[in-house]
Amino acid sequence: MDSGSEHSEKKAPLGTTFDEHDLDVAAFASGSEAPLDPEVAARLRRKIDWHLMPLMCTMYLMTFADKTTLGQSAVLGIIPAAKLNQNQFNWLGTIFFLAYLVFEYPQNLALQRFPVGKWMSINIFVWAVALLAHASCKSFGALFAVRFILGLCEGAITPGFMIVTSMFYTREEQTQRVGYWFLMNGFAIIFLGLVSFGLLHTNTHNFMPWQWLMIVTGIITLITAVLFWFYFPDSPTTARFLTPEERILAVQRIKINQAGVENKRWKRDQFVETLKDPKTWIMAFFAAVSNIVNSLINQRQLIVKQFGFTVGQTTLLGTVDGAVEIVTIWSGITLASYVGRGYAGAIVFIPAILGALLVNCLPTENKVGLLFSYWVSIFAITPFVIFLGWVGSVTAGHTKRTTTNAIVLCAYAIGNSAGQFMWKKQYVPRNHVPWAIITACSFVSALTLLTLRFMLAMENKKRDAEKRDDKYDDVYISQAQADGTTIERKVDRAFLDLTDIQNRDFRYIL
Repeated sequence: MDSGSEHSEKKAPLGTTFDEHDLDVAAFASGSEAPLDPEVAARLRRKIDWHLMPLMCTMYLMTFADKTTLGQSAVLGIIPAAKLNQNQFNWLGTIFFLAYLVFEYPQNLALQRFPVGKWMSINIFVWAVALLAHASCKSFGALFAVRFILGLCEGAITPGFMIVTSMFYTREEQTQRVGYWFLMNGFAIIFLGLVSFGLLHTNTHNFMPWQWLMIVTGIITLITAVLFWFYFPDSPTTARFLTPEERILAVQRIKINQAGVENKRWKRDQFVETLKDPKTWIMAFFAAVSNIVNSLINQRQLIVKQFGFTVGQTTLLGTVDGAVEIVTIWSGITLASYVGRGYAGAIVFIPAILGALLVNCLPTENKVGLLFSYWVSIFAITPFVIFLGWVGSVTAGHTKRTTTNAIVLCAYAIGNSAGQFMWKKQYVPRNHVPWAIITACSFVSALTLLTLRFMLAMENKKRDAEKRDDKYDDVYISQAQADGTTIERKVDRAFLDLTDIQNRDFRYIL
């Protein structure tokens, strides 16, 4: 470590003094203030990518595959086997997100209080056991209970991944990394489609294809949870795959974020600030409205079958859904690197709206046209992926970040829950009303992203015009020594666990 002024143990001059418990953990692990050599930074990023991305991508693939097994099972016999009607099937999709909604904030508090990687591993282990239990469920009540457990556990995964991504990557890198692990949803759909097609040809009289699907995905998830426990890091300051020197460099590399790494103390002032911050509720509104379209997760197989395809054709065609999702997400995050998050999300909504309109307007006998229009409508998923990476980039302060994540993902759960109930029996087979709602929600969501971008751009201009205090960077921490004396040590303002509003050096990524 540098032995310069930021680590001096001399009595500090006049300035702002903080208690050491209020600081980000990175304040005690940061090294020199000099910019990191670009080659060293690139080499370190590659090492982080090679360790984190395979684990995150595999885990996200399995969690998405697991929660969409219900939709896949709709054409594998679960509805008659469990004697479900349309309303009960919709409720099985809704209860997942209602449980997610109820437990989202407690899960975010736990992610702040406990090691992030370990807490996610525990939740995924419980998740896997609940998924395996699906195979023994023969009634609506039993399926309702295990779907509730899945929703409870899911509340730790996406926010946990968002936190870890913001810990290890710069704000410019975060949208792409979120896109990488989120596009595994597409691979999950392909995986499920191929497995389901194979299971359609099984001949076990007392065990149906949908039950085998639960067993196969449950076992893989169980193994993944164990690997996650042993190999996934909780923070760059403790990551075992990095050397002690690389941990310091990893913290130094993300200093540009002006957001630190983490702080285990819950701060009431940051919680209150989150509730008062207008952008929190703009983001929550977007998360709710844009995810009404996500009800397609459980309905997609039924929709394609209602276009006039057989069960076997529907199962195989479902793999194309995954390929389309991969392409659209990849295109979206690439576009965001050129035109920014707000503009990219709004642009991607254009083909999504076109696809939804065509599904509603094409004649019933044109089943191929309807199918391709449905695939184009899948573009509506991508703006939320871009948005998830954006949330972490425009929020600072660990309590504020976890609270914002909780509010946004609660809104996500509300949108998903509400969306399930627009697929009613009286709208079958064309579902004109649900598709009209999807079209309207996509349009409103695009306008919301542009509104958020305008707000952030105006705030950046305001901060650029502010005069800087000469003593702004004179920041110290008070540390108690073993002999009872107290010393003060200068620290970097970037690691004070300040919120994006408190830290006037913070600039919002657009």
